[in-house]
Amino acid sequence: MIIRNLYLGCGNFSEILEGAPGLSRTLLAQRLKQLERLGIVESTPKREGRGGHYELTSAGQDLFKVCVSLGEWGAAWLEIAPEHLDPFVVLWSMCNMLRRDRLPDRRIVIRFDFTGRRHPERYWLLIEHADTEICKTYPGVDEDLYITAEAEAFVKWHAGQLSWAGATRDGRIQLHGPSWLVRAFPTWNAKSAFAHIKPVPRTVASRLPTLG
Repeated sequence: MIIRNLYLGCGNFSEILEGAPGLSRTLLAQRLKQLERLGIVESTPKREGRGGHYELTSAGQDLFKVCVSLGEWGAAWLEIAPEHLDPFVVLWSMCNMLRRDRLPDRRIVIRFDFTGRRHPERYWLLIEHADTEICKTYPGVDEDLYITAEAEAFVKWHAGQLSWAGATRDGRIQLHGPSWLVRAFPTWNAKSAFAHIKPVPRTVASRLPTLG
């Protein structure tokens, strides 16, 4: 996850941590130091304030290619396990995969209500000037679009395992707001980098353990 986040442009400690659910600050700090010692990551001090800016070295860039190969294998052979149905992680991934050229010029605020997990979850996605931000608390501005979705359906749509038409037809993903925004939202998502991988039929893949 650290290698992936750095490749996607997360440069500071907080950005890397946000995209690595379940990873503590202490463990992330240890991993970054280890990756620096191995010559996979390099850091430079910030010009102002504490902390540093992290980026992959040439070795780190090559290691990411290995991560991509592992991801492609997993997308083909492994099922999405329940512990990986985290809608926040998918929103974070989606923010890094949005088609910037299709985003509207005005500020858009989208509220997401996710169901189907032990506890309902609510997040807000702010889009302005092609920049995005995920909020876990109400951002204090008017909401333009409301989306209620089963976590599993949203994750599988982003992963390319469920079509938008199928998810919305069955009511697993519901949108409420201006019609132009309802139509536009699914076109912004470039989906997972592995969405093009077709899963191996379950009769074959069932011989392997569940991803996780």
